[in-house]
Amino acid sequence: MAFIGQVIDDKYEILTLVGQGGMSKVYLARDKRLNKQWAVKEIEKRAKDRNNEIVIQSAIAEANLIKQLDHPAIVRIVDIIDNGNVIYIIEDYIEGQTLSEILENNGAQPQELVIEWAMQICEALEYLHTRKPAIIYRDMKPANVMLKPDGSIKVIDFGIAREYKDQSLADTVSLGTKGYAAPEQFGGKGQTDARTDIYCLGVTLYHLLTGQNPCEPPYEIYPIRHWNPQLSAGLEAVIQKCTQLNPDDRYQSCAELLYALHHYEEYGAAYRKMQKTKLKRFIITVAIMVVCLLVGVFGLTMRTVTNNADYNQNISLAEKASTSEEKVSYYSKAVDIKPTSIEAYEGMIEAFKDDAAFSTDEEEVLKKKLEANLTQLKEQDSYSDLAFEIGKLYWYYYDYGKTETADNQITRMKSSIQWFEDAATNETSPNYLMASIYKEIGKFNRDITLQIEEADDKGKYAPYWENLEELTHQIASSNNESEIIELEIYKLAMYSMENYARKFKADNITEQQMNSLFNTVKQEVTDVSTSTDKTAGLKNDVIARFDSTEKAIENAYRE
Repeated sequence: MAFIGQVIDDKYEILTLVGQGGMSKVYLARDKRLNKQWAVKEIEKRAKDRNNEIVIQSAIAEANLIKQLDHPAIVRIVDIIDNGNVIYIIEDYIEGQTLSEILENNGAQPQELVIEWAMQICEALEYLHTRKPAIIYRDMKPANVMLKPDGSIKVIDFGIAREYKDQSLADTVSLGTKGYAAPEQFGGKGQTDARTDIYCLGVTLYHLLTGQNPCEPPYEIYPIRHWNPQLSAGLEAVIQKCTQLNPDDRYQSCAELLYALHHYEEYGAAYRKMQKTKLKRFIITVAIMVVCLLVGVFGLTMRTVTNNADYNQNISLAEKASTSEEKVSYYSKAVDIKPTSIEAYEGMIEAFKDDAAFSTDEEEVLKKKLEANLTQLKEQDSYSDLAFEIGKLYWYYYDYGKTETADNQITRMKSSIQWFEDAATNETSPNYLMASIYKEIGKFNRDITLQIEEADDKGKYAPYWENLEELTHQIASSNNESEIIELEIYKLAMYSMENYARKFKADNITEQQMNSLFNTVKQEVTDVSTSTDKTAGLKNDVIARFDSTEKAIENAYRE
């Protein structure tokens, strides 16, 4: 059991106990190196205790699932430490209250506030559902959503989340919180999928809007205006569609639900009445409408011409703009006019690179444009090239988690993997080989820490070496890569040789191969001409590793 003042793994200083359950405790801890606060979940191993074994397995499975994720609304796992009798899981420390605590203290919440929360949760669930394979959360409820002081939310507790299996007919275990769980979560009614999370979210919104706990009498999801007639009829229709017993009758994706939340007023009775009136008028005036149709065809043609002109004008203005913000604004307008035009997205990506940093605010702008049009974009022949550029944007420029004292290279690589996976599906693309290499290098760096802890890393280093060597030579032989791309790859090569020299040797990488790559990187770094303070600092960082990397290679191959 941890105690106040204890330092775990020479890094995490226990500050206070913040919560505990039957077999685990959660502490607030301070990272002594980064002076950052983390939550430390402590799980004790107890001999001959079957329930404890299940808790440990569940906690490790949850940690392995979350460590692959990187989304602002999802809690992050940053470390897993096994001290023999105790497992410590290091994750984000989230200040705030759960939505269940807010309900308990304040009752039903204002409609507009609930809609804002719902949109954030929708985006988080859509992120999970679009992973490969998809991740089904399965336990959406107010107690599993934290509201931070800044108004943003975090989804927590992935204990019963699962990866969707295409060939599976049903879940193997019935899990979920009764009252919130969808019918298919209790067996015999098919496999849980994205629509399961939509059901759970619908019930959660019902609870937040009405204050009526679905786990208590009358155990039924009434229309929300049964409890409060002042609530929107359109929002009532949205929630009723979410909570249909048959998954086919619900929204089929969180993207579809998110659209409905943005337009919930259109689902109201007044809107339906207006539509019926329009239909009657249409029937009466059908002859006139034929004429109008002809006029409409002409108008549509003119609109297309206008749209093309507006699109081209925005592209032209973006190319002439003097600031990255203006460029992004014009490219965004161009995307709105032609949502499947790859050119506008590529221009936006280049604008994000202007200051050599891809911020989380810029990420939100790009994601909103992409998520709304991703299905159509994937039908484009050039989508794989766009995915490749997005992958490079994350790999080299993403600044989430970066501080003055700590690099975020692993986070950048993890965030890029999904895009390189998309880019590597098109074997005819000129970027296919590089996308495949980036993807495999990213996966290695994402998984290797846990594989080392589980002694499951044997044989993983030779394939990584081949990809690292190929990527380094590709960058070194290219004449059109930016200095930041060159230096980041050389930095990764130096870091890998310094830290994994003995592992490479154990996987039959020869000293001659290591020295050859070392000398190549050393020469290339020396030859790079830097033009900004950022790249000059990056170059100096790589040069500073020359001696330690060379010694690591010598020590690894010393008899």
